[in-house]
Amino acid sequence: MFKLKYQLNRILKICKTRLKSKPELQSLISPKLFSTCYVIAVCTTLSAIPGFSQTVPSAQVIKDFPSHPIKLVVPYVSGGPMDVIGRLIGQKLQTQLGYGFVLENKGGAGGAIGTDLVAKSAPDGYTVLLTSSSHASLPIIYKNLPYDPINDFTPITLAINSVGFIIAARPDLPAKDLADFIADAKANPNKYTYGSGGIGNVMHFAAESFSSSANVKLVHVPFKGVGQALTELMAGRIDIFIGAANAILPYIKSGKVRALGITANKRWSELPDLQTADEQGLKGFVYAPWYGFWYPAHTPIGYVNKMNSAILKVLEDRGVKQALFDQGFSTVGTSSTEFSKVILSEIAKNEKLATVIDFSEK
Repeated sequence: MFKLKYQLNRILKICKTRLKSKPELQSLISPKLFSTCYVIAVCTTLSAIPGFSQTVPSAQVIKDFPSHPIKLVVPYVSGGPMDVIGRLIGQKLQTQLGYGFVLENKGGAGGAIGTDLVAKSAPDGYTVLLTSSSHASLPIIYKNLPYDPINDFTPITLAINSVGFIIAARPDLPAKDLADFIADAKANPNKYTYGSGGIGNVMHFAAESFSSSANVKLVHVPFKGVGQALTELMAGRIDIFIGAANAILPYIKSGKVRALGITANKRWSELPDLQTADEQGLKGFVYAPWYGFWYPAHTPIGYVNKMNSAILKVLEDRGVKQALFDQGFSTVGTSSTEFSKVILSEIAKNEKLATVIDFSEK
């Protein structure tokens, strides 16, 4: 709305300036005619907004929506936590809407490629983005993103919170726990490496936030996804990985990696003996990402409200709650407006964080 008002005032200012330079025309322009010019300026400006002039779907069209499966874009390679969330919620949505999600992984550039795909999709209700709190961190890393994280999307709902990230280590790492690792890393700057699913994503932010809080210097090794990073961790080619609990848990239980700690405010019931970072001396350190659903900008509000309502009903399902909890998640469910406030707050927080932490590739 601010941009619209600015553009209208700019058009009117140009008109007034030109009239002042043409005194012979001023007597011909009545206030009524100038008001008409204002209306024309409004229409001209609105018509230039992408998607504004599209036909608003009727109540019957909204009622019949969807008429075929909905594409859910996950902006990461397959095998990550969002695949679990997307498939679980998508299956249950079929009961609510008659059709579920068709998952499409579009990884690359820390999530920017898949996110941009949705930004440029038709706002017809049939393309949805599922992404994490990295949506609020990518703009801090990449100054020339091909999309605007606010203006190119319509929030549907903040659906899931993580119980926290697990700090996992290669099997033969000498440190016996997180406190021991921090002590050794402090004594040996840049000795240890950490992997992530890509520059600028939530794992990158988590690790750099951890490094800053622990006052240690680690070497970042970015990969194209969680699966690749975990493969390198198990092979011993990187030292630690900080990521979603559900992605790491199977490898902890099989002994292929070791858990040093969890970035939650309390212990996780799946690993009750694993101490939090706070318990191991990193006082107050908590990092728990969120996951949410988005439409492209200018998606009609009828579609947004219907999708929001359907997802919230799925999140209330006891079976879904338990399945997500077992994977290290808790259900949330917000309105579109509430989610919009969250993303604005998160971007502001990350901008502040970036003034004291170097998130660039080292």
